[in-house]
Amino acid sequence: MAKQDDKLFTVAGTATNPDGTTKTRFANDIVARIKILNKAGCTNINLVELPQGMTKLEALEHLSTLPEFQTGEAAYAIANRTADKSRAAKRRDVSVTLKTGSAKPTKSKARTKAQRAVELGLADSLDEARAVVGDEAL
Repeated sequence: MAKQDDKLFTVAGTATNPDGTTKTRFANDIVARIKILNKAGCTNINLVELPQGMTKLEALEHLSTLPEFQTGEAAYAIANRTADKSRAAKRRDVSVTLKTGSAKPTKSKARTKAQRAVELGLADSLDEARAVVGDEAL
């Protein structure tokens, strides 16, 4: 199953909830989404077809270039959601470092850094792990 941030959408826009808050909306069927928003009591529904399937962050960046989304509550909602999505995307771009612990092998089965990397799922094969971390003992 695709991660939430990897899904592609063909429709994006804004709508104002019954409590007065304006939120960004994403969908793949514009007619069905408008019906759902109307039924929920939303107003100021402004959805547009995207040029191609886009992630939420890409769709938000595209919306911010369109004239109808550059003023008022819609612009504010898009800017806030773009900032949130950008922060989330930056958090996902994290490097992982293999901590090896002591240089002496323990009394249990002695392993190399490469073997431990494979056990932890950081590498698919022992050869791949050896190419990155070497084959020295833990």
